[in-house]
Amino acid sequence: MHELAFPLLVGLIVVALAFDFLNGLHDAANAIATVVATRLLRPVTAVAFAAFFNFAAYFLALQWPQLHSVANTIGKGLIDKDLVTPAVVFGALIGAMFWNVVTWVKGLPSSSSHALVGGIIGAGVAHAGLPSIQWVGLNKTLIAIVLSPLLGMILTMAIMLVTSWMGVRASASGAEKTLRTLHLCSSGVYCLSHGLNDAQKTMGIITVLLYSTGYLHGDFQVPHWVALSCYVAIGLGTLSGGWRIIETMGTRITKLSQHQGFSASAGGSIMLFAASWLGIPVSTTHTITGCVIGAGAARRASAVRWGVAKSVMIAWIITIPASAIVAALFYYLISGYGARALLAAAVIALFFFAAAAWREFKLHQSGRGKFAAWIAAVGFLIAAAIITYGVFA
Repeated sequence: MHELAFPLLVGLIVVALAFDFLNGLHDAANAIATVVATRLLRPVTAVAFAAFFNFAAYFLALQWPQLHSVANTIGKGLIDKDLVTPAVVFGALIGAMFWNVVTWVKGLPSSSSHALVGGIIGAGVAHAGLPSIQWVGLNKTLIAIVLSPLLGMILTMAIMLVTSWMGVRASASGAEKTLRTLHLCSSGVYCLSHGLNDAQKTMGIITVLLYSTGYLHGDFQVPHWVALSCYVAIGLGTLSGGWRIIETMGTRITKLSQHQGFSASAGGSIMLFAASWLGIPVSTTHTITGCVIGAGAARRASAVRWGVAKSVMIAWIITIPASAIVAALFYYLISGYGARALLAAAVIALFFFAAAAWREFKLHQSGRGKFAAWIAAVGFLIAAAIITYGVFA
C-alpha cells in the first residue's frame, strides 16, 4: 500500500474525471457521426441525444453487473495492480490526455481507449519494468485493435445485405421512413454501448488508485460512486461536442445514406456490447470507423475515401507507443528521474521528426528526394527505438 494524502487523492481523481470528460469530448462524437452526416438530427440535438444515452448506460450496468468487466481489465488486467502507485496513475492519465488533445486539435479520430492503455503500460513499465505487464490482458487489447474494425466492417456489410433483401419490395418513400426510424434507434443503442465501454476505462483507473492507496477494502470492485461519477463526466464531455472529428467520421471517410447509417450504428452496437461483456477495452473509434467503411464499401469500394481512412489508421498505430512514452516522461518527472525524463522527451522529439520526414517523403516528386526522406524517417525511428531500449532495459 502506498501512502497518499487525502487532498492529493482527490486531486488525482479529479484528473481522472477530467480524462473521462475529454474522452466524451474526443470520442463520443463518433457515436453521433452517422446521424449528423445523414442530417437525421441537427448537431446540437445529436450531441444532447448522445450525452443522454452515454449516461443511461449506468442503469444498464446496474441491471447486468457483468457488463462492467472492462473496468477490471483496465484496473488490474494490464499492469499488476499491486505494483501500481499514484505516480503511475498520474503518468498514465497525463500521457493519454496529451495524445487526446493532439489528435483532437488535428481532427484525427484516434482512440482515447488505446491512449489510456498506452499510458498505463508506459507509466507501469517506467516504474516496475517489463515484468509488471499482464500479458493476457494486453494481448487481448492488442488483438482487438485489429479485429474490432475488421469485424465491424464485415458485420455492417452483412446487415446492409440482409436489410436490402428484406426491403426489396418496399417503396422508396416507405423504405426511407422506416430506415430513418431504425437509424435513430440504432444510434441510441450505439451511444448506450459507447458510454458503457468507454466510461469503464476511467472507472478502472480510479478503482486501482483507491486500491493502491488503501482506500478500497475487500475485493477489487468498482464503487457505485465511482461508476456514477464517470458516467456523468463522459456525458458532460459529450455535451461539449467534438465537431472536427464528427466531420472526419461522418463525411470525409464516405457519404452515408439512412440505410448505411443504420447499418453502421447497428453493427457498432453489437460489437461494443460483446466487448463489454467479454471485458475487452475495445476502441469505440476503431469500431465505428470500421463500420462506416463497411457501409461505404457495401455500396461500392470507390465510395470510401481510402486516403482519409489510411491517415486514421496511421493515427491508430502510433497511439499506444506515443501515449506510453509521454506517460513514462511524466512518471520520471514527478519521481525525480531527471535524466530519464530528458531521454523520454528526446524519444518524443524523434517521433515528431520521423513524422515530418515521412510527410516530406509523400510530398517529394523526385526519386532521390523520396529516398532521402525515407532514410531520415527510418533513422529517426531507429534512434528512438535504441533510446527507448536503453531507458527501459
